Amino acid sequence: MSDNILVVDDDDSLRRMMEHTLQQAGYLVSVARDGDEALAMVAKEQPRLIITDLKMERMGGFELLANVHREYPDILMIVVTAFGSVESAVKAMQRGAHDYLVKPFSREALRLAVERALSFCVLQRENKQLRKQLEESSTPQLITAAPNMQQLIDTLDRVATSEVPLLLSGESGTGKELLARRLHDQSARAAQPFVALNCAAIPQGLIESEMFGHIKGSFTGAVKDRKGKFEQADGGTLFLDEIGELPLDQQPKLLRVLQLGEIEPVGGQTRSVDVRVVAATNLDLAEEIQQGKFREDLYYRLAVIPLEVPPLRRRPEDIPLLAQHFLRRSAGTRQLCLNDAVVTALQGYSWPGNVRELQNLMQRLAILCTSEVVELADLPPNLRPRQSGDTAGVKDSPFMLPAAGFSLDELEKSAILQALERTGGNQTKAAELLQIPRHVLLYRLEKYDLKPS
Repeated sequence: MSDNILVVDDDDSLRRMMEHTLQQAGYLVSVARDGDEALAMVAKEQPRLIITDLKMERMGGFELLANVHREYPDILMIVVTAFGSVESAVKAMQRGAHDYLVKPFSREALRLAVERALSFCVLQRENKQLRKQLEESSTPQLITAAPNMQQLIDTLDRVATSEVPLLLSGESGTGKELLARRLHDQSARAAQPFVALNCAAIPQGLIESEMFGHIKGSFTGAVKDRKGKFEQADGGTLFLDEIGELPLDQQPKLLRVLQLGEIEPVGGQTRSVDVRVVAATNLDLAEEIQQGKFREDLYYRLAVIPLEVPPLRRRPEDIPLLAQHFLRRSAGTRQLCLNDAVVTALQGYSWPGNVRELQNLMQRLAILCTSEVVELADLPPNLRPRQSGDTAGVKDSPFMLPAAGFSLDELEKSAILQALERTGGNQTKAAELLQIPRHVLLYRLEKYDLKPS
């Protein structure tokens, strides 16, 4: 949008005076005799500021104001009105005018009104740019007080300056993409693109085109050249979520990119890319390799630095912090907070959906809670602590979950060690005792670094 000013007035003398005054002050000035002529000029030039008389024989100032405000809301308008008709000017400002001048006005009053309006334009532009920058750079906040999560973030920050691939494993909803974004922001690639691709969300027939791009006419529906995610991320970071779902026939092509830094678009020629790959999975890739669903050589290329993201149930210290953060963000101007009993109940829940489930719950509570304090009664029934004698369905369970919760991994490790102790270290019999296949037991022994005596 240009910085010129459009003066609209059917009084030739006043119009020429305003034009001359503003030109002497260094502004670019266009003129129109009425609203109809002005609208045509606005569509062509889109001035920064319009100064218009309210009373004109053809389209008047009010109609011009309504049209401009509807079609070009960023253009500011100053209205000119006769002495004794200030009420009309006030009405015009209520409908979107920025300022008004009362006839007769001096040349200095005109210059000051224009200076004020254009200064406001500059502030308006800066605010828009700032909002855009904030939106583009607003990475969701990493909030944690859990030692295991803090240790993970410390490791992540240390490896951010390297160029090696990274594999984040962990359950769905634990924040793997958030960690990948932090890695990118801490790296030398921070000014370059961060591109995410969910391998499980792309139809199998389109995954190659989505990753590597295609050339016009290379297949039915390829109506123009298209860059794949690797080219979009060139110079930056590509986050491959749900990498365990990548079709087996596409895995060698990904391996080639990791080894040689080259991609081959569908129907096109090989080209080089400079991309750091961060992959994530909620699958047991060791088990996928055993079943022939994932290439071992690709796994070792991706997992140069493997990091396991702990589930929310193993980060009880984070639950109150995250819950209050999500509640505050969803509550708008309301000052919602959590009752202590609610916090205890949240920490006693297993959170199968992890952080994403907690966020969804807080959004629901922010909408449905009628008071300023979230009480136990506001929670869904499955999150409320059981009342005394309310043990239906669990009275025959070999384990009673404490009110404060318990680490599922610690429980599993304890059961494995007891089974091995009872069977004298015989892994086959221990697996039978635990009612799991022997290879699952071996994986758990390796996962928890357990060495049977």
